[in-house]
Amino acid sequence: MPDRNENAAWTGERDGLVAVVKRDCPTCRLVEPVLGLLAGRDGGIVVYSQDDPSFPEAVPDVVDDRELISSFRLDIETVPTLVRIEDGRVSDRAVGWNRDDWSRLTGIDDLGEGLPPHRPGCGSKSVEPGVAEWLRARHGPLELAARPIEVPAFHDPVEACYERGWSDGLPVVPPTPERILAMLGGTDRAPDEVVGSIPPNLAECTVEKVAINAVMAGCKPEYMPVVLTALEAALDPDFTLHGILCSTCFTAPLIIVNGPIAGRIGMNSGMNVLGQGNRANATIGRALNLIVRNVGGGRPGEIDRSTLGAPSKYTFCFAEDESDPEWEPLATARGIPRGESAVTLFQGEGVQGIMDQRSRTPEELTRSLAASLLTICHPKICEWAWAVLVLSPEHYAIYREDGWDRHRITDALLEATTRPGRDVIRGAGGLAEGVPETRVDELVPKFPPDGLLLVRAGGQAGLYSAILTGWPGGRAHGDSFPITRRIDT
Repeated sequence: MPDRNENAAWTGERDGLVAVVKRDCPTCRLVEPVLGLLAGRDGGIVVYSQDDPSFPEAVPDVVDDRELISSFRLDIETVPTLVRIEDGRVSDRAVGWNRDDWSRLTGIDDLGEGLPPHRPGCGSKSVEPGVAEWLRARHGPLELAARPIEVPAFHDPVEACYERGWSDGLPVVPPTPERILAMLGGTDRAPDEVVGSIPPNLAECTVEKVAINAVMAGCKPEYMPVVLTALEAALDPDFTLHGILCSTCFTAPLIIVNGPIAGRIGMNSGMNVLGQGNRANATIGRALNLIVRNVGGGRPGEIDRSTLGAPSKYTFCFAEDESDPEWEPLATARGIPRGESAVTLFQGEGVQGIMDQRSRTPEELTRSLAASLLTICHPKICEWAWAVLVLSPEHYAIYREDGWDRHRITDALLEATTRPGRDVIRGAGGLAEGVPETRVDELVPKFPPDGLLLVRAGGQAGLYSAILTGWPGGRAHGDSFPITRRIDT
């Protein structure tokens, strides 16, 4: 609801006292004798009932407000509320039952003798979830800039979204005004604020357009800060969103969330962390991809030229497990103070599983993980792709027991994935792929500088970890880097 304005215009029939009540409120029933007394005085009182026009019985001619229009226009948050209208505007109000406040508005000393001096009220029906947005959409000032689309009666709105090309292939939630307004309630940013220009068409994207696509993706309003921050990270020139979109590779944005917000919105960092079943994980990533599609025009088969694609083009988003205080979270390692919420956006592809159930020392596990990391893109392609290594709890425990932290694990893996040039030059081993022959006498790293990111996540059972491969086009088309941004909540 908008901020209360005590001077708001009122379209009632006359100035004077107005009360809003509902039978399903003990405090409203408590003040029924007071309302009856006020109704019998010169000037009287207009009483609106939200749930039963026969209540209160002590007041003749109760106004039926079950449609809640008057409650909305009076900006009622709690019942009972007593307001005074002067010159067509709300000049004062008393919320709940407070004898002093009601006496001030009515000019009657010792009003409600025999009643307790104070009782809190109940929530107004006009601010119940979904109702407030419905009322704002129909009876409030026009707040949305988007052009409304009329769906004919008896026509399925989900099918209408398909027909207009707004879907990634899965059903979307129809973006009704009520849902958009509710989504905008998840952020303090103005609906008309421009977040940036979305490639490939470089179309201007406002916070309202973000909200519309977040609705279609199935987000909750409380996800909006994460979606907005992820979009801003994607629009950072160093992320090279346009290149990722146009690439023939498998790539899509991967969102990794750190900090308290992950817990507040119920993100998954544990069992099945890279799979289905968690609304926040699934819909935040989907919202970003829908924005690129619906605002920027990035549609497959058009500017999206991926040869094979990947399921990550629907959504790719999860939270890091920060339950171990000795582990430095990814966002902290990338410059965000510990305890703050952040998003890291990575140029991801799919999930490459690693199964090692026999390693028992950090050295053994490092060699094992390195062997899998070397296969990214191709065993002989080097310094082209970044990667995220997701350490499961059981694999991480092997390192933790020997006191290995993030930096020691990373350094060991980078060393283990550096090979003699003679092994990776073109033609070596009978494989045409490889680095130029001029590097035959060098030690060749698998990853570019800082090109391996570590994240802790996953369920407590299973000696499995995973590689999330990055975009090899970064080296060929102007470097593309992961971007970490603090979330303003």
